[in-house]
Amino acid sequence: MSEQYKDAGVDITAGYQAVDKIQAHVKRTMRPEVIGGIGGFGAAFDLSQLNMKAPVLVSGTDGVGTKLKLAIDSNRHRTIGVDAVAMCVNDIITTGAEPLYFLDYIAVDKVIPEHISDIVEGISNGCTDAECALIGGETAEMGDMYGAGEYDIAGFAVGAVEKDAYIDGTAAKPGDTIIGLASSGIHSNGYSLVRKWLADYSVDVEGMLDGKPIIDHLLEPTRIYVKAIKKVREEVDIKAMSHITGGGFIENIPRAFPGHLGADIDVANVEVPKIIEWLIELGGMDMREAYNVFNMGIGFMIAVNDKDEARTMEILEDAGERPTVLGRVTADGGLRVHGY
Repeated sequence: MSEQYKDAGVDITAGYQAVDKIQAHVKRTMRPEVIGGIGGFGAAFDLSQLNMKAPVLVSGTDGVGTKLKLAIDSNRHRTIGVDAVAMCVNDIITTGAEPLYFLDYIAVDKVIPEHISDIVEGISNGCTDAECALIGGETAEMGDMYGAGEYDIAGFAVGAVEKDAYIDGTAAKPGDTIIGLASSGIHSNGYSLVRKWLADYSVDVEGMLDGKPIIDHLLEPTRIYVKAIKKVREEVDIKAMSHITGGGFIENIPRAFPGHLGADIDVANVEVPKIIEWLIELGGMDMREAYNVFNMGIGFMIAVNDKDEARTMEILEDAGERPTVLGRVTADGGLRVHGY
């Protein structure tokens, strides 16, 4: 062990201990296409094992924003890794891609092996849910960059889709049905505003809301939609998809379609999570603005031919989702949201 390096703020031994603790979490995410396991200088994945004729690789990278600050302040680290995976894989599946592998980056002020293990446990849970392998990562100890107990996390995911099956929204037509998949809560967007409200109104996050502490609602991990979308694609021709993240309905639904198409959305039947309702009331937010900040109960959206509506709803329900018919694709550009 380098005592001089430790004196400079980097504990190599703690790093080794952290690696030992995460091995079991990583192992359960493995796929047969992974070459050499984890621990080398580069992570390898054998695309030839996918039996694709013309594979297109789709990649995405993201973090979890200032939701991480709540995890740090409450010393709860086991779910934040799920968010890191979800924010990446939910993006890439909008193209029809199957997530293949994931890499993480964790930067800390000081390596605490138990904390690293908790974080990677969440990442592994997310990868298992997304059916992708955690094949590499980096843990950097940077005490000069982060305050005591602080850390940051980012992820990178790669998926693949047959070139002729790539989804970019251009197959959508006026009259197609737009279906929303329920969110699990706030997911990982809007937390700078959420934290401001919590501070402005001196909220005790250990206080109860709808039967559990507010902090539990706030740290509820982002829902991963990989398995449900895979089930739909096995039977239904999906025209377009959108991951409802920062910017809410207003920004993310139009992104799924070419500019000449729009969407008419009726949210009357959408169940808004209690935590989002509570926050909107706490901050006195206008509902139009709320649909431009929060997911408002819908974490993912797909568009299908209206003739496939009933079957799509059935598949999603069988997959454990709570789908809602939101509206229709329209011939004119723009988005109309009503019913709130």
